[in-house]
Amino acid sequence: MNLLILSWNYIKAKPLNTLLNTLLMGLGIAIILVLILLSTQLEENFDKNKRGVDLVVGAKGSPLQLILANIYHIDFPTGNIKLEEAKSLTRNRLIKSAIPLALGDNYRGFRIVGTNHDYVNLYEGKVAEGDLWSYNLEAVIGERVAKQLKLEIGDTFFGAHGLSVADMAHEGKSYRVVGILEPSGSVLDQLILTNIESVWVVHEHEEEDHEEDHEHEPALGSAYETGLPDGDEEDEITAMLLQFRSPLGAVQLPRMINSNTNMQAASPAFETQRLFSLLGIGVDLLRSFAYIIIAIAGLSIFISLFNALKDRKYDLAIMRSLGASRAKLFVHVILEGIIITILGGGLGFLLGHGLTEFLAGTYEKSSEIGITGFIFVNQEIYVLFFSISVGFLAAIIPAIQAYKTDISKVLAQD
Repeated sequence: MNLLILSWNYIKAKPLNTLLNTLLMGLGIAIILVLILLSTQLEENFDKNKRGVDLVVGAKGSPLQLILANIYHIDFPTGNIKLEEAKSLTRNRLIKSAIPLALGDNYRGFRIVGTNHDYVNLYEGKVAEGDLWSYNLEAVIGERVAKQLKLEIGDTFFGAHGLSVADMAHEGKSYRVVGILEPSGSVLDQLILTNIESVWVVHEHEEEDHEEDHEHEPALGSAYETGLPDGDEEDEITAMLLQFRSPLGAVQLPRMINSNTNMQAASPAFETQRLFSLLGIGVDLLRSFAYIIIAIAGLSIFISLFNALKDRKYDLAIMRSLGASRAKLFVHVILEGIIITILGGGLGFLLGHGLTEFLAGTYEKSSEIGITGFIFVNQEIYVLFFSISVGFLAAIIPAIQAYKTDISKVLAQD
């Protein structure tokens, strides 16, 4: 007697009940999986992109905005800071390294970032084709930029002012692609990198067009040693990414910068933790709602199995008279509950991953953050075990009733 086949046949005999229970279980599991997939990928992406950066210094404003704009490149900068003031800060003995950033332009939605070679090294970026920039108006592009815009080594393009596709282009001052980076899974994949001097050159609207001269003008080599380029008093950058020489820097520098300068200091670790704590409130509410749905599904499975026993007492008595033990009847009912939850789990798995991929496709920033539905995380195993446990618990009482079936009494009644 194959109990698995027998249990499956009983489930098929009640298609509406089975469908309802499967949908309820699948919906609850799908919600949980979407939350797990989104939160896990967000946290991994945020942790990966803030590595090696102890402090971000920029214009005063929202510290969270400062972090999102200059580390994750998913928000607008708070403004610019004076180059000279930034350089004076780097002389502090508590600062080990400083990487400058100059933002404000884009090309077809991809941000142009003025920086130095240390920024590429920060994320362990490797050049797949060509080389890093050596001259002004040379650009190195991320793998996703090259793939989506179909750019190759030697291609030229005009940047546009602002961070949206519809912004006005800087005509007459074109960038030339000299390098394409290997995919790294970091922000480098969706950025266009150049030196800071190029950003300044492009924004010198009052000067005549010196495109030919700029193409042969070397980038300042000293910028890669000191961290910041040389420039005039009026020159500005957007932010600096700082690394401390010792833990003492985390104690003294932020307060000193925020109190004694025109700049603002923000900790990536603190701000991202604060962001996830705020998001966590909504995530916890949704997760609680999903668990309630799963509990309702378990209750529905229990009611279905319990009510079904009234109509199946004769069948169970016949099974006992044919030699089936009480333990087999118990396992038979338990299997029904587990099979239904496995069906719901499979449906929830498909719905959860499918919905995550759908959301990733509808939200334009999801690819920049690294959200996809085609990924598996270890927490999904625990969700599957949880759903099976719900099916087992829902079937316990009906299974005990089946175990206690009195053959003589049931057959005598019929």
